[in-house]
Amino acid sequence: MHEKNFSGIIRLMFSHNENELIAIGQKIGRLLQARDVLILSGDLGAGKTTLTKGIAQGLDIRQMIKSPTYTIVREYEGRLPLYHLDVYRIGEDPDSIDLDDFLYGDGVTVIEWGELLEDSLPQDYLKIQLVKEEDGRRILFEAVGQASKGLLQKIESEIR
Repeated sequence: MHEKNFSGIIRLMFSHNENELIAIGQKIGRLLQARDVLILSGDLGAGKTTLTKGIAQGLDIRQMIKSPTYTIVREYEGRLPLYHLDVYRIGEDPDSIDLDDFLYGDGVTVIEWGELLEDSLPQDYLKIQLVKEEDGRRILFEAVGQASKGLLQKIESEIR
């Protein structure tokens, strides 16, 4: 286990519907750079894959984005490669897949249920939590590390 540099920066946004959530994802995707890691958390149906669809569009990926629940990982090509992982099924056994190929590759890594792998995550990532509410989704952003702190500041200025 390595120590994480928690920047303590948390931001809140809100999405009223799927289209708004995809639009937020598109804006995030346009700002991403190689080796950025996003951890998506939230209950089933919270919108993790929907947000990833928008992120993919922001990365100029034209393929249909599907949940990687049963395949664990899906790779897509765009402005940067997108590695979309869903680690719910592997639980707390990160050794069942080689995370390094994705975390330290030339693309962007989006991990659904990534909090299950907290001890195996890099020292710098952006955590995005989606919370279902009656009239939409509350979106909480938490930067862990300096690069993610900078990314979060860019996202905030882009979305507002």
